[in-house]
Amino acid sequence: MSDVLVIIQARMTSTRLPAKVMLPLCGKPVLQVMLERLPSWHKHIIIATTNDGTEQPILDLCAQLNIKTYQGDTHDVLSRYYLAAKHYGAKPSTTIVRLTSDCPLIDEALCTQVINERTSQNYDMVNLGPHSGYPRGLDCCAFSFKLLENTYLKATSPADREHVTLGMAKFNTITTHTFSAHEDYSHFRLTLDEPDDYKAITAVYDHFLNKVDFSYNDLIKTLKENPYLTDINKHVEQKST
Repeated sequence: MSDVLVIIQARMTSTRLPAKVMLPLCGKPVLQVMLERLPSWHKHIIIATTNDGTEQPILDLCAQLNIKTYQGDTHDVLSRYYLAAKHYGAKPSTTIVRLTSDCPLIDEALCTQVINERTSQNYDMVNLGPHSGYPRGLDCCAFSFKLLENTYLKATSPADREHVTLGMAKFNTITTHTFSAHEDYSHFRLTLDEPDDYKAITAVYDHFLNKVDFSYNDLIKTLKENPYLTDINKHVEQKST
């Protein structure tokens, strides 16, 4: 499956938890743990980071791990995605996968499910996230480069430029498919935004003895059986878009 680009946005300037992608987790930076959760997709991954002068630790890590990078505007993330994809040869039909670097518990099997459905060409956009019952922090969205390009050319509001997919349906008539978790696990918060999120994610990995290859089913079973893990950060409110 060569016509896929997995673009992960990453920066050092997060306001609530500065430099969060480089915090230690399992003896490695958070971003490295996330990448190790996606081994089958390494040759397709691009880390889309910033060009504001703070990004060198991210660039150094990616060079060490042989992961492609692109540097773009800190706040105009839509342009960062578009220009990164274009730089690495995206065609109109290329499947672009959007992930964010605050998801060190991302699941490769779920991402592959999303990617396979999108590359079947049955839908313009395929996604999975808390809106469909999955824990927050396992979000994955895939769409065509053509859709990304048209949105890049037409979106003008700061929110649409910052959040990449937010404006896609405003400027395009699109078909979408959303995978369902079949149960509601959206109250499980597995994303890394605040210090208590870091404590919770660290505790999850401690439970798995700092191994990174456990499955989604193993993760859900663990969270159900050990509520103390999700109690750590259940009070944290998701930042609104």
